[in-house]
Parts: sequence; structure tokens; C-alpha cells
Amino acid sequence: MKPFTHSFGRPLATAALLIFAGAGCGRDSVKVYHADASDTATPAPPAAAMPAAPAGMAGAMPEGIVASDTGNQPPLQYTLPAGWEKKALTQMRAASFGILQDGKQADVSVVPLGGMAGNDAANVNRWRGAVGLPTLAEADIAKLAEKVPVADLTGDLFDLAGTAPGSGDEERILGVILHRDDTSWFFKMTGDAGLVAAQKPAFIAFLKSIQFGGSAAPAAMDMSQLPPSHPAIGGMTPSTPATSTDAADKPTWTVPAGWQEGPLTQFLIAKYVIAGGGGTLAEVNVASLKDAGGGLAPNVNRWRAQLGLAPVTEADLANLTTIDASGSKATLVELAGTDARTGKPAQLVGYILPLGGQTWFYKLMGDAGIVAQQKNALVKFVQSAKYPDAH
Repeated sequence: MKPFTHSFGRPLATAALLIFAGAGCGRDSVKVYHADASDTATPAPPAAAMPAAPAGMAGAMPEGIVASDTGNQPPLQYTLPAGWEKKALTQMRAASFGILQDGKQADVSVVPLGGMAGNDAANVNRWRGAVGLPTLAEADIAKLAEKVPVADLTGDLFDLAGTAPGSGDEERILGVILHRDDTSWFFKMTGDAGLVAAQKPAFIAFLKSIQFGGSAAPAAMDMSQLPPSHPAIGGMTPSTPATSTDAADKPTWTVPAGWQEGPLTQFLIAKYVIAGGGGTLAEVNVASLKDAGGGLAPNVNRWRAQLGLAPVTEADLANLTTIDASGSKATLVELAGTDARTGKPAQLVGYILPLGGQTWFYKLMGDAGIVAQQKNALVKFVQSAKYPDAH
């Protein structure tokens, strides 16, 4: 059987920022904040100063999306434009802000989700529905994306203007989707159409100022809370690298020569960096999900999205190659496309291994030359793994 090597067209850890830009509100000061778990204790501004967002502005996630405790999120650093006020955190938000100007208000949120959380088109259509706009096909949505800087990466911004279905008020959403490692970050400003339009430059400046902090072990998500029709977005077990002294309950494996242990990000069991000539790099990420992990197609499509490729169906994956690993079969996935984080050509070789009530994900991704050279090393790495709880 031939490995799966298609190229098509693109998709969503668990922190959220509610942001409001205050350009033109008469203040020149700029504050710099470091958001971390301690922000959960920040009291909300008085109701008179910052009223609750109207129903049409609710920052609700799609039905079935479950967010982890934001106290386990890596910290964010950012420069806060004048006029933005900190608000109390919710479970889905890493930081929260609001703006009130001339009786009008806006709400900006940043929600990072790990694993699957729907593809980009589904989330943009959800935003469109919130301002009374019809759904669009994925190809049409892709044409609406505006590239904007987020930290040192590039995200897709969708500027959506319409009316709130309930009140009929003119509202606007600025929604940005950023794929970083195995996490999708959603930055969204929602509110009065005129105010949001005026705040767009400040919102973009905020995005550019963001710095992602170090990793933190995420709390495991209970996948039983998801509806049967929704792919898994969590359930990954927090971990430290298998070489750590406190990793007795984690897999052990033989690490190939030249693989350097890298810093963990959310939802990763282990991470290795492989350096090539001319500054080229590839990374090996290892993660796991409970049970079937949402199914083969949703997880393959998550990887495809990281390379700017369109989703495929379960039927398209019927003839994938497998290898023997720990008494089970690991499915091989090979992809080539454009890295959504860097905009550079990249290749991916991944193995998806169901074992002992969990599904394990091994992903080698980066420079095409390194990936091709390290493909056999990845096979040996996967087959060398020993799982204490496997049975």
C-alpha cells in the first residue's frame, strides 16, 4: 500500500484572552502585563464602569468544546493599549479585557484549544452566525482571511460586520486564528460595529506584542463531556520527557542520535528537535489522547491543517500503510505542504497508534530534507517505545 501523500488546502489549548482596544480614547499611557495563573484572582471592574456584554457578544465556544482550567496555561506577555481594562478570568480565558467608550462596548477574547476543535471554516462560520451572516464554503472563507502578525508568527484575521440576531444592533467581529504547535489560538474582538472598527489598529498592535511563555502541564480534559459527533479536543495526559526521573508511568524509548530534547508545549508528552544544515529544523512531537482520540480522520485533518491542506474523509484514509508497534498497528501518515506557522514548505511523517485505552501520536514535521532523512529513525523510535500501562 502506498503512503498517504496528498496536498490540498487548511483547521483549532486552552487559554483565552478577552481583549478590547481603546484607540482614540484620550489616553497616551501603555501598560505591559504578564498574564499567568494569578490573574484568576483579579476582581472584575465595577458594573458601572464595565457592564456585562450583551447576549449577542457572548464569547461562547462552539457546542461541545470543552476548555481546560486556564490556571494550567503557559503565561502570556503582551502590551495593553490605553483604554483596555482587565476583567476577571473565566475558565476559557487566559486573560480578559473590556472597553467602554461613549456608552458603547466591545469584548475581545483569546481562547487556545488543544487537539481538534473544528476546522477554521467551521469556527469562522460560527462567528458569522453571531453577527447574522450566512455560512460560506471553506474556499470562500479562505479568500476572506487577512494575514496579521501574532507574536513572531502569522495568523488569519476575519473581519465580519453584521447585526446581532437577537437585538438587530450593528455588531462586528474581528477574529484571528493562529496555529502554534498542536494548539489553535482564537483571538476575537466583538462588540458595537463602530467601536470595533475604530479599535482594529489597537487590536492588531496587541496581537503583534504577544509573547508566548514557557510550557505548563495541562489538566486532562474529560472527553466524555463532548457530544458523540464531536472530535476529541483534549484528554492528553500531562507529562515530562520520558528521560525524567519522575516519568516512571510514561513510555520509555530509544532516542535516535542527533535528536535534542526540546521544551514541552501544551499537550505534549515529549518533544525533540533535529537540526540540519543552513539553519533548517524538524521537530518530533509525541502526544496521547484517551480512547480513540476522536477518530483517525479528525486527527489526520488536524495535521493537514498545520500544513495548509484541506480536510479529507474517513474513506480517503482507508488504505493507509501500518507498521507493527508494541503488539498493535500504527498507521502511517505522510503529508507535504506549507507550514502554517512559518509559511515555508514542510513535510510531515506521523504515526497514530491505538494502545491500552489511549491513542498515541508521533509526528515528525519540518524541513523536507531532514524529514526524509529521519523517517526510518522515527519508525525505530516508535517501535522502541515501552508503555508501562499497555496490556
